[in-house]
Amino acid sequence: MFSFFKKRDNTQSNYVQNIAEDYTDVMPIAEYFKSETGVTFDKQISILQNKVTTFCKQRNINSFGQLLKFIKHDIELKQALIDALTTNETFFYREFKQIQELVRLVRDAGKHITILCAPSATGEEPYGIAIALLEAGVPSKNFHITGIDINYDATNKAKNAMYKARNVRNLTPEIISRYFTQNDSLYTLKDSVKAQVTFKVINLFDASFATIGKFDFIFSRNMLIYFDKETKLKAKEILEGLRKNPNQEIFFGHADLF
Repeated sequence: MFSFFKKRDNTQSNYVQNIAEDYTDVMPIAEYFKSETGVTFDKQISILQNKVTTFCKQRNINSFGQLLKFIKHDIELKQALIDALTTNETFFYREFKQIQELVRLVRDAGKHITILCAPSATGEEPYGIAIALLEAGVPSKNFHITGIDINYDATNKAKNAMYKARNVRNLTPEIISRYFTQNDSLYTLKDSVKAQVTFKVINLFDASFATIGKFDFIFSRNMLIYFDKETKLKAKEILEGLRKNPNQEIFFGHADLF
C-alpha cells in the first residue's frame, strides 16, 4: 500500500528553541500534508496528533508551529515527516485475481510491456507481479516494472528485498524456493527478480511526476483510500494521463472507491 505511519531513523535533527511546548492544534500540519501529498487525516486527527507529537519530541521541536515552519525549508525533515506518517504493511499476491488478469493481458500482447506500480511500498506488489509473469512463462526481456512511492524508507526496503514469513505467506513453497534465498526467518529475493523492477521516490502530485513516462499497464491499489473525493479524482486523472492506451483500465484496489 501507499506507505502510511512509519519512522525514518537517519534524520535526527535537533531544533532546540527556547519556547514552551505546544502540541495542541495539529490541523495546520494536516492541511499542509494534504496539500503536499494528497493524504487526508480527516477521520484520524487524534492519531495524527499523537504521531506528530512523537515526531517533534524526538527532534526537540517544541511546537507544531515550529515544525510547520521548519518543514517548509528543510527537505530532509519534510521527507522524514512523510516517512513517519506513511505505512507500508503489505504482502505478496495481494488481490491476486487482478494480477492473474494482468498476466493474461501481458501474454496476449506478445511484445515488451511496461508496468507502473503506484504505490510500491516495500516492494511486495511489483515483485509479486514480476514473479507471476515469470511463473506464467513470460520472458524477463518482455516486461519491466516501475515502482513508485512517496516513502523513502519503504523504497529502500523494496530495493533490499528482504522479507519475513508473513510477507510471503500467500506464496507456495515451490515459488519461494525458486525466487528467494532463506536465511533463518528472512527471505531475500533473488537478483533475477529484482532486475525486473526499478524503484523511485516520487510524489504523484509533484510537477516532475509528468516526466516518469507512459505505461502499458498501471497498478494503483490501496492508495486512493487515503484521499478525499476531490483528490481521488485528481490522482485518477494524473494516472490516466500515463496510459499508452487510453482505453486500458487502471487496476485500482477494491477499496479505492470514487
